Amino acid sequence: MPCFRCGARQTDPVRGASPWKRGVRADRQVLICPGCQAAHDWAADLDHCADCGSSALVCRLGEVECRDCGHTRAADRPSGGPVRSTASPGDTLPPERDGRLSEEVAAALNRVLKRRPSG
Repeated sequence: MPCFRCGARQTDPVRGASPWKRGVRADRQVLICPGCQAAHDWAADLDHCADCGSSALVCRLGEVECRDCGHTRAADRPSGGPVRSTASPGDTLPPERDGRLSEEVAAALNRVLKRRPSG
């Protein structure tokens, strides 16, 4: 799953806690990359708990649950619905979203399967 703000994709994880943050936006689980965490007020873009106001929400099995107070409610959106980007129509796509995803996937498969790159 890419970052909901910039579209960056997670790389192979390292040991320890992930620097990526999770949240809920429009009743869908989203990820926030470390770059967007530093550059934006990312919590303002997320849904907040109706009881305590926290943005520490998790969406699973059609429910949204607050990790701070435990309040649970039904998600308004079916799990397959789209989440709109916050990018403006005139914004250019970041390098991670410029159509090179297939190249990144092929390179990752080559690394994992210990194959030599083609081409």
